[in-house]
Amino acid sequence: MLKPNLCVKATWRLKIKMHILQPKHSKLSEKEAEELISKLNISKSQLPKIFSSDAGLPKGCEVGDIIKIEREEGNFFRVVV
Repeated sequence: MLKPNLCVKATWRLKIKMHILQPKHSKLSEKEAEELISKLNISKSQLPKIFSSDAGLPKGCEVGDIIKIEREEGNFFRVVV
């Protein structure tokens, strides 16, 4: 029998690396990043952001890197912050 004032709290910390529905994330090389920036005629700061703590990022990503996200609708680009 549980006491009415008893509070049970469970804390789950689970870091998911990949999920079947998660689109592929890949880091652009410096050359590819420069080509993208010149093609779109924008600066890195004008790209949408993605946090460096995002579970979908490939290993070795640092702040300022450009990430290519491949989805069925097309490719999307984000800069790591």
